[in-house]
Amino acid sequence: MPICKSVRICRLLLNLRIWYGLMLEKVETFDMNRVIDEFEEMTRNAEEVQKQTLKEIIQKNKSAIYLRNFGINGNTTDAEAFKALVPLVTDLDLEPYIKRMVDGDTSPILTGHPVPAISLSSGTSQGRPKFVPFTDELMENTLQLFRTAFAFRNREFPIDDNGRALQFIFSSKQYVSTGGVPVGTATTNVYRNPNFKTGMKSIQSLCCSPDEVIFSPDVHQALYCHLLSGILFRDQVQYVFASFAHGIVHAFRTFEQVWEEIITDIEDGVLSSRITVPSVRTAMSKLLTPNPELADTIRTKCMNLSNWYGLIPALFPNAKYVYGIMTGSMEPYVKKLRHYAGDLPLVSHDYGSSEGWIAANVNPSLPPEEATFAVIPNLGYFEFLPLSETGEEEHKPIGLTDVKIGQEYEVVITNYAGLYRYRLGDVVKINGFYNKTPLLKFICRRNLILSINIDKNTERDLQLSVESAAKRLSEEKIEVIEFSSHVDVSTDPGHYVIFWEISGEANEDVLQDCCNYLDRGFIDAGYMSSRKCKTIGALELRVVEKGTFRKVQEHFLGLGSSAGQFKVPRCVKPSNAKTRT
Repeated sequence: MPICKSVRICRLLLNLRIWYGLMLEKVETFDMNRVIDEFEEMTRNAEEVQKQTLKEIIQKNKSAIYLRNFGINGNTTDAEAFKALVPLVTDLDLEPYIKRMVDGDTSPILTGHPVPAISLSSGTSQGRPKFVPFTDELMENTLQLFRTAFAFRNREFPIDDNGRALQFIFSSKQYVSTGGVPVGTATTNVYRNPNFKTGMKSIQSLCCSPDEVIFSPDVHQALYCHLLSGILFRDQVQYVFASFAHGIVHAFRTFEQVWEEIITDIEDGVLSSRITVPSVRTAMSKLLTPNPELADTIRTKCMNLSNWYGLIPALFPNAKYVYGIMTGSMEPYVKKLRHYAGDLPLVSHDYGSSEGWIAANVNPSLPPEEATFAVIPNLGYFEFLPLSETGEEEHKPIGLTDVKIGQEYEVVITNYAGLYRYRLGDVVKINGFYNKTPLLKFICRRNLILSINIDKNTERDLQLSVESAAKRLSEEKIEVIEFSSHVDVSTDPGHYVIFWEISGEANEDVLQDCCNYLDRGFIDAGYMSSRKCKTIGALELRVVEKGTFRKVQEHFLGLGSSAGQFKVPRCVKPSNAKTRT
C-alpha cells in the first residue's frame, strides 16, 4: 500500500475523531454535504479504514488483561495475527470478565481504562439482561451514526430548521452496582449522556417532550405526555420516531384510548390527574394553556378518521416520515404502522445492538421490507462468519470487503468497548455494496427458539408461520396484536405452543383453522418429518386475555429493561418461565 494512501486514511480517521469530538463540546451548524462526503471517502477505502480501526482499537486497549492473555500487545497491528491469537467468543465467554468490572475491579480487564458505565440488553431472548461495557467511544460512535443516517434521510426528506421530532423515548433509571459502576440500558446510557441533547440539536432533532418526561420513572405517564407534547407542537413535528416499530404502534394504540382525555387537557389548559410524578407534572403544566381551537381541531380530525387510518398525518400535518427499527422481529408491526401512517413513508432505523452500532440506512426511500444498511467502517472491526443453506457454520470468518453478494453470514465484531471477535448472533444477507462497504439486510437472530429433537426453527420461521395463519384471522376482521411461543415437553411427545393476543372474539372453527395454518407454516424439514412420524405432537394455539402482553412488558421493565428498548419475547424459555405465569 502506498505510504501516501495510508497517511490519508489515518488523517481521515483522525479528522472524524476530532470533528465528532468538537461536536460533543458545542452545537455546530449541521453540514449535510460534509457528512455525506466523509462517508463516501470512508466507504471507498473501506478495507484500509478497517485495518486502521483495528490498529487503533488494539493501541487504545493494549494494556487490557484479556488481550495480553492471548499475546496481544501494542506491537500487534496485523489483522491476520490478531485473528490467529484471539478466539471467537460469545457473551457467555466474556461474562466472567464483565462481572469483574461490574463488581468494581478497576484493573484494565477488557479495555485499557475502566469503563464509565455498563449497558443492559433487553433480556427478552434469554429471560435475563446481559451486561455490555459502555464507553465514551461508543457514545461517539452513536452520534456519528445518527448524524450519518440523518444526512441521508435529510437529503431524501428535508426538514425545516425549526422542525421537531415526536420521539417516543424513555430513559429507565441507572443504578450503581455494588462495585460502584453505573448500570443502565444502552438507550438509558445514551439519553443520560450529557452530549446526547447537544448532538440531537445539531441534527435538528429537538424532542417535543421536556426532559422530565423522557426521564420519568413511570413509563405510562411518560407515554401520555409524549402524545400530549407532540400535539401541542403538532405544526412543528417533522417526523415521528421510536427505537422500535412496536413502540410507535403501542403509542398510537394508546392514543385511541386516551385521545378524549388529551383533548380535555388542551381545551382547559389543565393536565390530567393521571399524571402524578411531580417533576413531569410541573414540566408539562408549563406547556399547557387553554386552547379550545386546537382541541376542536384534534377532535374533528379524530372523529373524521375511518378506523384510525392515517392517524399520524392527521395529527401532524407537516410530518415527512415515520422512523424506527422495522426489520427482523419488528416486521409484524409494519402493517399496523402503515395503517396509522397512511401515505407517509416508513423509514427503517439503522442497524446495531446493545453491543454497538454497525451500519446506517443510506437508502431511506426503500420500504422496510427492502431496507439495507451500509456498514460504517470505522465503528469497529467487522468479520462475517459464512453460513450454509442449512444455517450451519462454514469455513472461517472473512473480512468486511470479502463478503459475497447473496450469501448469509453471522456478524462478528471487535470494538472500542472491549469486545473482541464477539459473535453477535445476528444473521445478515449481503444485498450489494455501497462503494466498497457491504449493504446488509437483517435476516434474523441466529439462535433457535423452537426445537424439540431434530427440528430447527428460528424467530423468522415463527414469524412466517404466524403471518400465514393471521391471514385466516383477518378474514373475520380480527388482527393478531401480539404473539409468542413455547416448547412444551411436559407431554410425550412434546409440542409447540403458540400464544396469541387478538383484537376480537373468534369462534372455535376459525381458531382451529388458524392452528392448522400455524402447524403447516413451519416448513423446516426436521419439524415436518417429526410431525409425520409423531415424534412431535400437534401444535397448540392458546388465545390469551387482552392486556397479557402488556403484563409481559411490565415484567421485563421490572428486570431493568427500558420501555424504548423492550421487544416482546418470541419464545418463552425455561430461563424466563415467570413470563408464562
